[in-house]
Amino acid sequence: MRKKLITIVDYGLSNIFSIRNAIESLGYKTKITSKSQTIDKAEVLVLPGVGSFPAAIKRINKLKIKKSIKNFIASGKPFLGICLGFQLLFQKSYEFGISKGLGILKGEVKIFSKKKINKSKLHIGWNKLKLSKKSKIHNKKLIYQLKNNFYYFVHSYHVVPKDKNIVSFTSNFKGEHFCSGILKNNIFAVQFHPEKSGIQGLKMLKIFLKNEIQKK
Repeated sequence: MRKKLITIVDYGLSNIFSIRNAIESLGYKTKITSKSQTIDKAEVLVLPGVGSFPAAIKRINKLKIKKSIKNFIASGKPFLGICLGFQLLFQKSYEFGISKGLGILKGEVKIFSKKKINKSKLHIGWNKLKLSKKSKIHNKKLIYQLKNNFYYFVHSYHVVPKDKNIVSFTSNFKGEHFCSGILKNNIFAVQFHPEKSGIQGLKMLKIFLKNEIQKK
C-alpha cells in the first residue's frame, strides 16, 4: 500500500526541518508549503509551530491559508497540530493581548496560573502524559500507547478546551494540570514536540501516520 504524502504547513514560525526529518525517518515523503492550493490537495496535514500566537495568526492571515486549513480539517482527512499549531485551533489566545485563532475548536489559550507558579511560567523540558479521566476514547491504540510516557515541552501558555471530552491527555506543571493533547474525529493535536521527543515521539508520529486516528 502506498504511503500518503505528508504536507507540512510553513507559515514562518515553525521548526519545519525537525518535523520533516522525523517524518521522513519513518519512510514517508513530505511536502512543505505556505500555499492554499497545496493545502487544498493534501492527503495528511501537519500544522507545527513555535513562537507567539498573535505572530502566527498574523502570518496565516497574510498568507491567506486560514480557509484552506479549516476546509482541510472539515474534509475529515488526518490532521496533526503540534505545540503552537495545537493552540491555533482554538477560538482565542491571551498571549500579548487577545488574538482570535482559527476557531475550529471551542476554547481559549491561557498562561499558567501565577498563584500556583512562584517563578518562571515557562514549561520547558520532559513531562509525562496522563490519560484524561473525562475523555471519550474512540482510538485506544493511539491513546493507550502514548500514556505515561515522557515527551518534550516548550511553552508558557496552554489550551483550555470548552469540551472536556476531547481532552485525551493532561500533564502536570508545578502542581497545575493542563491539557497536553486532544483527539476529536480526524484531529489529533498535542502541546509537546514529538520531533524532539526521541523514540517515544517517533512512535507517536508512526501511529498517527498509519491513520489509526480514524479507526474507532
